[in-house]
Amino acid sequence: MARVLEMSFSTELGRSITLRVANAKDPLTGAEVAACMDNIIAKNIFTSTGGDLTGKIKAQVVTTTSSDVSLV
Repeated sequence: MARVLEMSFSTELGRSITLRVANAKDPLTGAEVAACMDNIIAKNIFTSTGGDLTGKIKAQVVTTTSSDVSLV
């Protein structure tokens, strides 16, 4: 089972950008994610075509499973 943390941010030009982190730890608290997002914004770590990241929109953990399918 794969866990991906998706963090959505607003940008200077009013757009949104989503950063994905593979293999997110379990459990992961909202406080930890909020602090991480605040740190990314404060340190201006990433930029986009929409400009610098300016705010938090949402965060979610996406969990996926896979099953092999017999081809015969």
